[in-house]
Amino acid sequence: MTDQIPELVCGFVNGSEADFAVLVRMFRRKVYAGAYRIVGNHLDADEVVQETFVRVYRKREELKNVKYFSTFLMRVATNYAIDLLRRQKVHRGIDDFKPSNFGAEELELSKKVATPEVEYENKRLMEEIQGALNKLPPRQKITAVLHDVDGYTKPEIAVILECPEATVRSNLHIARTKLKRILKRRL
Repeated sequence: MTDQIPELVCGFVNGSEADFAVLVRMFRRKVYAGAYRIVGNHLDADEVVQETFVRVYRKREELKNVKYFSTFLMRVATNYAIDLLRRQKVHRGIDDFKPSNFGAEELELSKKVATPEVEYENKRLMEEIQGALNKLPPRQKITAVLHDVDGYTKPEIAVILECPEATVRSNLHIARTKLKRILKRRL
């Protein structure tokens, strides 16, 4: 399926609505998962997905010079998620920015949770981690999520965030240090 991506992108750039629809179907879940980890709730993650594909559609001419479609797509999604987080913090105020129920649905669906006590503890831990992530500046948060949760390499993150790899390493180190400090106090 991934060997089709260059052909689909080429068709899309040349005006094929059907190829664009296939690309959307192929990547919407990946974009949603990344967006959800960054913004922390379903409504905003849906907005990121929708706006990402609208922006990609508008920028289809730029795809002629793009080597990896998925990296380009995640860069667009990440940039929009950063903008969304910044707008929300401005509107809500930093003190009002509350952690969401990060992972609650995943925990409810999990068959591996043996007891209600374990489920409650896991849910509380995920809320603590999401709360700690929400205290990070957007670039540090996104760098940590892309690397430690989504599994992107530092060079891939540098491409997604359009910054030097050294900046990615620095942001990741600072984010992990802050997360350790925040979580140590909270837990």
